[in-house]
This record gives sequence, C-alpha cells and structure tokens, in this order.
Amino acid sequence: MYCVCREHVELAIDKFVDEYEDAPDLVNLQTTSFSEWTPPARCDWCDGPAEVLVL
Repeated sequence: MYCVCREHVELAIDKFVDEYEDAPDLVNLQTTSFSEWTPPARCDWCDGPAEVLVL
C-alpha cells in the first residue's frame, strides 16, 4: 500500500505490480474518508501532499 502525490502514482503502480503481480486499486484520498485509519499527509516518496492510495 502506498500513499502518494499525483506525480508518483505511476511509480507506485509499477512497484505494486512488481511486488504483487496484480493491478492495484486506486483511491482518491481527497474524496474518501476512513473510519479507522488516517492517511498520511505526505507522499511516501516526496514532501508533496498524499492524494492517491495505491492498494
């Protein structure tokens, strides 16, 4: 699972496919809320805002 900015979505998808050999689901963190999990504010690869959850 990766929380990334828009710039790093493609990189996260590639890493996910390499690791799990399956296509990930993409969740827009701007329009989705979670009852038991708070997504990180920053991208896993840079200081940009986390906008997409790749899982």
